[in-house]
Amino acid sequence: MKKAQAQRSRNPGGTGYGAELLGQAFIDSLRKFDPVLQIRNPVMFVVWVGAWITLALTIDPDLFGPSHASARYNGVVTVILVITVWFANFAEALAEGRGKAKAASLRHTAVELTASRILPTGQVETVQAGKLRKGDTVRVLKGEHIPIDGTVIEGTAYVDESMITGESAPVIKATGSDIASSVTGGTLVLSDALVIEVTAAPGETFLDRMIGLVEGAKRQKTPNEIALTVLLSVLTLIFVIVVAAVAPVARYLHAQINVADLIALIVALIPTTIGALLSAIGIAGIDRTMRFNMLAASGKAVEAAGDVNTLILDKTGTITMGNRQATELHPVSGRTRAALVQAAYLASLFDSTPEGRSTSAFALAQGAKDGPERDKAVGTDFSAETRMSGTDLVDGRVIRKGAVGAVANYVGRTYGVSPPADLQALAEKVALKGATPLAVAVNGDILGIVALSDVLKPGIHDRAAQLRTMGIRTVMVTGDNPVTARVIAAEAGVDDFVSEADPEEKLKLIRAEQAQGRLVAMTGDGTNDAPALAQADVGLAMYTGTMPAKEASNIIDLDSDPTKLLDLVSIGKQMLMTRGALTTFSIANDVAKYFAILPALFIVALPGLSHLNVMGLATPQSAILSALIFNALIIPALIPLALRGVRFQPRSAEAMFYRNLLVYGVGGLVAPFVGIKLIDLILSLFL
Repeated sequence: MKKAQAQRSRNPGGTGYGAELLGQAFIDSLRKFDPVLQIRNPVMFVVWVGAWITLALTIDPDLFGPSHASARYNGVVTVILVITVWFANFAEALAEGRGKAKAASLRHTAVELTASRILPTGQVETVQAGKLRKGDTVRVLKGEHIPIDGTVIEGTAYVDESMITGESAPVIKATGSDIASSVTGGTLVLSDALVIEVTAAPGETFLDRMIGLVEGAKRQKTPNEIALTVLLSVLTLIFVIVVAAVAPVARYLHAQINVADLIALIVALIPTTIGALLSAIGIAGIDRTMRFNMLAASGKAVEAAGDVNTLILDKTGTITMGNRQATELHPVSGRTRAALVQAAYLASLFDSTPEGRSTSAFALAQGAKDGPERDKAVGTDFSAETRMSGTDLVDGRVIRKGAVGAVANYVGRTYGVSPPADLQALAEKVALKGATPLAVAVNGDILGIVALSDVLKPGIHDRAAQLRTMGIRTVMVTGDNPVTARVIAAEAGVDDFVSEADPEEKLKLIRAEQAQGRLVAMTGDGTNDAPALAQADVGLAMYTGTMPAKEASNIIDLDSDPTKLLDLVSIGKQMLMTRGALTTFSIANDVAKYFAILPALFIVALPGLSHLNVMGLATPQSAILSALIFNALIIPALIPLALRGVRFQPRSAEAMFYRNLLVYGVGGLVAPFVGIKLIDLILSLFL
């Protein structure tokens, strides 16, 4: 499953629109002819109204007075306008399709469950999950579905969460952990039993929220989208007024202009291309986050990610692999490396922590022997008090491994010996490299130091450089000391770091950045991260995190991978680039259509305008129809680009602007000249 998810992340632009989804989009696109829905898009609403007017003229060509246009001509214009509106409806319906399909799948999952509610008397009663309330306690046995969101207060069990995360591997849920105690309604208990305290009311569960989030039809417009919609509305109103003023001018010049021609002129002047695709671009942006297994609360969150100025990255799990790994062994003077390797291996025999397993594996790779001496050995667990762990062998050897100061105090107190003279120097050398030094001692004799390093995630340095190119500042926050933090920050290539950070420090950092007018994004998973996630402009919470963290965020990562924050920025940038590119194309596109329609309207009354007929179009009628047909066909031609998004490349805003201007500005000017001419050649065969 992980492989499939990685493939999806590497190829987020794949379409994946099957016949069933296309069929449903076709049906939904017809429903969108409803005027209540059409009026939400002012640009296409003008086209919709124009289609009704030309339909009336098809029935009665002289409806608004004597006309030179035939019913056939008016009918052709009507068909083209209806198709134009339908293409816009289809683009939006297709963009919504994935979300609706996902929501339908989740609704199928959210069947009515029963629950074993524990009463205050200790008795157990069976009730419908819908009757549970916050604070109720329920028991879930092996093979049963968890009825509703809650927190584990008793027991440990494996839970299958694949219905939500898509990951087939079960996860352990247990009490006492801020993260692992959170459970979601509808997931399946695979082993043992759990006692859960209900934390969500029916209708307010995580599954209910998921269904609401993936429903594209309920999407709220983003601020930039609202601003662009207002701009397009104003332009449309201006062009309607301009065209209305054309009619008396035409009568004064004795030009034979029909109402259908004026409507065609309006449609050609207003930015129908971006008007038709604007909603689809926003919905597709949310859909792309879903394909990365992230749930966005709204398009606003995705868009904000594209405008982010500062990324706050936790060191552990985001910049580094999350678990420190043994990378070096340094014997003290007078001790051999081989002795240190064997002692480090034996000291880690019973250390089940990731660091302990890493030390064992590293020591074996360096030549340690796994012999019979481990038989009947006794392990000593690590404790916060001693800051050491180790192994007591049957032959009497006592091996300890732990913090340098703790081991030095231990050998002095227990064996009455002083630590080696060069021990502290070795420890400082390791710390200056950003690693954590652990001393290893056998019967009071300190043999040397094991260096545990935070291993950087592959490509993190390059990602930080790319973000810097885009003008995004990266800040690493960590609980490490300043020396270690500085080394790791330098290796990762981040712009700044905050060491020894606690939740309050994160919140202060976010507020300080926002006070300077910057948009901030961060990740988190614990209850103590909730205030910072709520304060951040983009808060990415891990699905495995606590409910407060998920409720405070505006995006949830179902894979619980903190590095998704970097992908989220790319998705947001891509959505903004796509909207800007298609807006540029649409406006440039309209310029070329003016050269087709304006000469056609006035060429009889003003023969001098023939010089503007640079396309050499056959007749005024074919010129108008060619421009309208091209105007309609360009919408479905651009639907794949609107849904897939413009290809994102990390570069500065200025570089992206000039690239879009060249590709989509010039392309928008050239394409209509070629397309309208080809359509005119075809029409000239029939007119």
